[in-house]
Amino acid sequence: MTTPSTDAPPDPDFTPAQRARGRALRRAQLPWLLGGRVAGLALTLVLGLSPAGAALVTATGRWFGGSRTAVVLSGAAALLLLGQALQLPFGARVRSVRARYGLVTQGWAGWVVDVLRGLALGLLLVLPLALGLFALTGWSPQHWWLPAAGAAAVLTAALSFLHPLLIEPVFNRFAPMPPGELRTALLELAERDGVRVRDVLVADASRRTTALNAYVSGLGATRRIVVYDTLLSTAEPREVELVVAHELGHVRHRDVPLGTALGAVGAAVVVAVLGLLSTWRPLLDAAGVDDAGDPRALPLLAALAALAGALSGPAQCAVSRRIEARADRHALELTGDPEQFIAMQRRLALANVSDVDPPRVLELLFATHPSATRRIAAARAWQAGPGRTAGGTADMTAGGTADGPADGPAGGSASRTAGGGTGGAAGGTTPGPVGEPRATPGESVV
Repeated sequence: MTTPSTDAPPDPDFTPAQRARGRALRRAQLPWLLGGRVAGLALTLVLGLSPAGAALVTATGRWFGGSRTAVVLSGAAALLLLGQALQLPFGARVRSVRARYGLVTQGWAGWVVDVLRGLALGLLLVLPLALGLFALTGWSPQHWWLPAAGAAAVLTAALSFLHPLLIEPVFNRFAPMPPGELRTALLELAERDGVRVRDVLVADASRRTTALNAYVSGLGATRRIVVYDTLLSTAEPREVELVVAHELGHVRHRDVPLGTALGAVGAAVVVAVLGLLSTWRPLLDAAGVDDAGDPRALPLLAALAALAGALSGPAQCAVSRRIEARADRHALELTGDPEQFIAMQRRLALANVSDVDPPRVLELLFATHPSATRRIAAARAWQAGPGRTAGGTADMTAGGTADGPADGPAGGSASRTAGGGTGGAAGGTTPGPVGEPRATPGESVV
């Protein structure tokens, strides 16, 4: 009598060594990624919910004359600088880990320059916002949030349009893709999908990373397809088309404008909640301030906003995963090529050293994209659907998808950037090294 084997069947997509490599990177990064987030939130809460934050704002304000304007601007700058300084060792450690796995091509000097660029952009954004906020709280400590909520919604929408024009060029250089078969194929793919794009650009991602990615960025007249040069040098042309087809799915389903609209509404709601909480006497007493009109309340408002963001993160990620799965289906329907889609997912997972099947709790809490194994399984399920052949769909036409366009997302995309990008370079919630795709350890970002 022979004993039945209890060994699991071999994975047809990833070898044990490939799976182990992805898991090892995730385990090496995770303590530092999560540690940075926890430390940053803890610092913000300590400063906001104790008199320490008020004392810090008062002290820095005195250095610049002690006027209300000086207190607001210097206090906001001090909070931002402290937060950035706290994140530096965590970010540096993550960069070192990623470098050991061959994902970093940038030297330390370039990394420092990127950090300084990010800090400068943060100051340019935060300081005028803080000044405007406390102009409103000074006008009415009880009702400041009414005009502030509207302003937050407008600002969110404005940043969505301006991000590809003003922010993206700070960290990457973009060049038009040279005329050729691939550029023509990508433009024809967009035209067949009914998506108007201004241009196809190549980002010089190889200056920083070996990771592969692409995205569609901008709204309206600023919309363009952006492809990492690392993807062009590594993937087959058909795989590049599959990546772009996924990103076009975000545009086709209006993920960016709807995500922007929901982001604007969310920003307004958060400001309204902050306005209500800022009148609660126990919080004001804990922070050592009289009311929200006091510039020393800045750390308290920052702490409440940070806490709201942390608590809403898992829900945003859940919405994002659904939207990314729908974009995958769109790519399959647009191209009718599940085999190349699976090949593309394998290449992305291996090149980005992804944990292809991370622990479920990490996926639920932090992942903005389904895992590679889930995406491949979904592609095979789609391929096995009724009326489909091994190579695609039986009713696929040259001019559209098998099922036609969907009506738009049931919810906004949590992975939309403030700059209107679709997935791609801003497809994660866990901050990664500046200029690299941001994702939960082991998560694919396309």
